[in-house]
This record gives sequence, structure tokens and C-alpha cells, in this order.
Amino acid sequence: MATTITQKPLYTTLPVGQDVIFTLTNTASVNAYFNVKFIAEVYISQTSPSTTTVDLIGTFKTTPNTALVGIFDFSAVVENHVKADNLATSALGISQYKTVPVTADRVPPIHLVDKFALNENAMKYLIIKFSMEGSTTATGIPAFITGSEAQSVTYKIFNGYLKETNKLEIGLLLTAPNDFGLNIGVGSDTNIQLTDSNSSFLSNAPTTQYANIDDYGTLGILCPIRIDDFTRVRFTYYDSTGSTLGNEDVFTYLTTSSNLWLHLLYVGCFPANLRGWSTIFQGLVTAGTIQGGYYTVEAKDVVSSLSQIYTIHVNCPDLKNYEPIRLCWLNQWGAWDYYTFTKKSSRTLSTQGTTYTQLEGTWNESAFRLNGYRGGKKAFRVNATEKIKMNTDFVNESESEWFEELINSPEVYMLEGFQTDNSFAMLNTYITPVRLTTSSYTRKTIANDRLMQYTFEVEKSKTLRTQAV
Repeated sequence: MATTITQKPLYTTLPVGQDVIFTLTNTASVNAYFNVKFIAEVYISQTSPSTTTVDLIGTFKTTPNTALVGIFDFSAVVENHVKADNLATSALGISQYKTVPVTADRVPPIHLVDKFALNENAMKYLIIKFSMEGSTTATGIPAFITGSEAQSVTYKIFNGYLKETNKLEIGLLLTAPNDFGLNIGVGSDTNIQLTDSNSSFLSNAPTTQYANIDDYGTLGILCPIRIDDFTRVRFTYYDSTGSTLGNEDVFTYLTTSSNLWLHLLYVGCFPANLRGWSTIFQGLVTAGTIQGGYYTVEAKDVVSSLSQIYTIHVNCPDLKNYEPIRLCWLNQWGAWDYYTFTKKSSRTLSTQGTTYTQLEGTWNESAFRLNGYRGGKKAFRVNATEKIKMNTDFVNESESEWFEELINSPEVYMLEGFQTDNSFAMLNTYITPVRLTTSSYTRKTIANDRLMQYTFEVEKSKTLRTQAV
């Protein structure tokens, strides 16, 4: 009396923000036993698919419904076991910062990596083992029903979510009529699994972006599963006239490995990342030929393209000397997006303190002495909070739509630019957590607004420290 999985996620790589539905049927056991329940043992691991005890994260039960089937939704369970990658892992000794391998005692923010960083938290394996329990009498104690076992295939879950506009697909009528899920591969409107020139990186950002010469940033990629050659990311550099200045490749690793660290990567592809390791790019910066120019980023194999071409324009220095402010935020697919606000910005400090009344003069010495600095109301502690209001340049409609993810993101940070670090720097000055206080957003269009510009306000999450009295 084996249990049959009659409904499951349609695709084996899925964001945790979609419904993870499994439906089970075992009519013979349901009719033969009392107090019947379907049992699901959920296993989540990273380095390799496993159903060992150490990877068991929970056991769940449900009773058959009136159609005699058991239905589980594991989305609320699995979404707690993936999260954002904020630091570059030292795993496998691959990630580097300014050509120095990342070590456990000097871990930079993931946005600062030279070539690419592995994921450590954003993707996991999911396997579910099903069985049943029941009792032979109405008052008996339920026990395991022999022969009721069933096991799911191995799934890869990642830290993404679905929007209402994302299109789900259903399975073939003869093989999987009840299965549904998000197609992230070839032929879908959400083609984030690198396969061809229509695939995108893990971002809904426009393929044309702008950055200052000191700006850091990464683009996430879901690596293709390949057995023939190495996947690479190609950088091609151009000056302001469109003349080619050179190109170079960053090789990633074959993802036939079962280790999920290698299946989702963060490629350091903004100017400051390239300045950290690329002698070609460093030479272009010194010569001043890349400023005002641009470069393209593309995933490739030996003979063909595996992604769309992303173009990053390098801004010329702003003659008005506006302070650039770069925000990074967690996007829909669990990777990071970036935008540099290059126009007018303003900073506001607000304070909230605790006061006490101090005695005037000295009362614990041989004689009373009157000191002018003592007495009256004093500040015992002062907490200061900084708010920053920033403005975009004029943007297009694709950027206007993209900013909606900034408003919705649970993690937003201010990212500082390229710095000269000494060997013992803690690298704690690059990332500042902020809270977006702009609570409403109106999507602008060329038809309605013609010139489109946005204003956002953030509040630094950490209070400014002062001396203790």
C-alpha cells in the first residue's frame, strides 16, 4: 500500500516565495486504518542532497481530507531556511578582496568581491520523505504503516519570491496535470537560469545601468549545469566614442558539483570591483579613457552567449559636486541591486536625549566650592538619528518600474565607494544599514510625466554614539 505523490512543484528549481504544494494519496491505507495521518519528513541541506538525520529540519502531519488525500504546503517552512548573503564566504578559498583570498578572520561584505563570490545562504537542497501512520482499532495508538513510504525528487530552493505578474505554468495533462510552478528557464518570461542570450542575471534591473568609478556592486547568476566547458563572464570595455578598449574573462566553476555554493554566484562587476583586481581596468582608469565610456557584462561559454548583455556606463565626475549616495537592496530573486543617486541630497540630524538636574558646587569635599560648570539641567545621554533625502537623475520607464523593488525590499543599505585599506582594516566602513522612510511610490510614465525624477528618504538604522556622562 504505497503512497503516491499526485501533486508537486512542477520545476525542480524554485523560489521559496511560491506555493510548495504536495498532495498524497493512499486510498487503501486510509480505508483500512483508523486515525490515519500522512507524515512528511523535511530535509534541507547545502553541500549535497541528503536525508540524513542531521539535515532533518522537521516532521509534519496532516489528516486526509474528504477526498481521502493529504495536502501539504511547505512554503512557510522552507522560506525560513534560506536568507540573504551579506558576506563573502571563505569557503573553497575562491572569493578575493583586492586580490587577497577571503579568510575567516577578514570577511568583506559580498558587494566588494573581486571576481565572484559563492552563495552560502541563498540556495538549499530540499527532499521530503512521506509515510503514513494509523491504528487497527478506533481507540488504538497510531503506528507506522509499513509500505506507505514515498520520497520526492531533489529540489533546489532559493531566496526569491513571486509577484502577482509572474506567470505560473501547469504540467502536461498525461504526466503531471496537477503540478504547477514558476518556469525560470528557456521559453519563460522569467528566464533567470542562464541558458541563452535571452536569459537574465538575478535581477529585474534594466540592462543599461550607470555607476561612478568608485562604485561597488554585484550581479547574481544562476549558473547553467554544464558538462563540457567552463562558464565565464566577459567584460568588454569601450571609450566614450564606442571604440573597443579591450576585454577579459572571469571563469566560474563547473556546476556539475553537488555543492550548491557553486550553483548561485555573485559576480563583482561594477567599477570599484574591477579596480580591485583587473590590471586592464586599472590602466583605463589611470589613463582616463573609461570615464565617460562604458563596458558590457555577459555570461558565455566557449561558443555562445548564456545571458543578455548588460551595459554599465561610467559616469563622468559631477561638476556641481553633489555627493553621490549609493543604495543596495535585496531584490526579488534574493540577489542584490544597486543605484547611485547623483543629484542633490540633504542630511538631517534629529536628537532625543535623557536629562537630569545636577547639583551646583561640590558637596563631598572638605568645603563647599561653587563651580560654574556644575548645576542645572544636564544631558545624561543623547541619541542622534540621521536622515538622508536623495534625488535621482532623470530616469526612463524601466528604471521607474525597477524602483518598486527598492520600496518593497526588506534589506536596504548605503554602500560606500572604493577606499585604500590597510592590511588590518576590519572593512566595517563600507556598509551602513538604513530604513527606507519613503512609504509611498507613484510609478511615473513618459506619457503622464515626460521627465521622470524620484526622491527617496532613508534613515540610518544605527544611532550616532556620544560620550557617556
